[in-house]
Amino acid sequence: MADTDERQVVPHRRSRWSRTDTLRGWAFLAPALALVVVFFIVPVGLVVYMSATDWTLFGGFTAMNFPQNFVDIASDPMFAKSLEFTLKYTVLTTVILMPLAFFLALLVQEARQWNKFLRTAILLPSALGIASSSLLFYALYSPQVGPLNPILDSLGLMDAQQTILGTADGALWATVVLVVWRFTGYFMLLTLIGVQAIPGDIYEAANLDGAGRLRKLRSITLPMLKPTIAMTMILSVTGSLLAFDQFFILTKGGPNNETLTTVLLIYKYAFETKKDLGMAAALSVVVLLALVIINVLQLRALGVGRSEEK
Repeated sequence: MADTDERQVVPHRRSRWSRTDTLRGWAFLAPALALVVVFFIVPVGLVVYMSATDWTLFGGFTAMNFPQNFVDIASDPMFAKSLEFTLKYTVLTTVILMPLAFFLALLVQEARQWNKFLRTAILLPSALGIASSSLLFYALYSPQVGPLNPILDSLGLMDAQQTILGTADGALWATVVLVVWRFTGYFMLLTLIGVQAIPGDIYEAANLDGAGRLRKLRSITLPMLKPTIAMTMILSVTGSLLAFDQFFILTKGGPNNETLTTVLLIYKYAFETKKDLGMAAALSVVVLLALVIINVLQLRALGVGRSEEK
């Protein structure tokens, strides 16, 4: 009889402890959930609601007008122009930034001397914010105080009184150089962490089998870096699609709206040309959906998270 009572008490205690652990877990999770709700879910919900309204900067909410804002955006020639430029800028930045960061990560990994110096030199630009970096490069590109114009003039590439940011191609490449300089160290560090996480005994086994550098790179390093490559690619593509600070500081979308990004167009809709928060919110929703689709496609293309069939 005593054994039966004891068996009945133990599950009861376990159930009570389980409920206590669950409540404790929710208590630890509650602050993070509150931050997500307040700073992500609520703002996104508000933007989605505003995208279906006639909501001006100074007049406020007037009426529901779904889907008029989306129709107006699709018919705006500036939207197509900004979309084309944003995709072009994203491809250029990603194609240059990721291989360069990968090469520098391998260089730092293999360096026997000057290892700490290389890491510090490559990572140093990452200590600056993108706005500060943009202001620095704005001064470098200035024909009045910048050192680049006299150098390009002496090489016969451009007149000393002209500005590098005065042409569409010049402004694009000037911004790409800025972004690559600013973010290469950060992406190099992420890639280096992934390289150092690869077990060394795999390379030792490959050495015993007589594998060369290229063979090890193709068969070991790149396949095992797939999650890191996926993460850095998503960061690069997302950051490029959401580019704002560098273009706002360097070009304001000029010359002649040739460097207008979609996020800069959102700003112009809301605060400059139209002062229409409804259209700005609608374009924000479009950008958000595009980001989700693009990131999912990237993960599928790289095979990250896909269950392996055995």
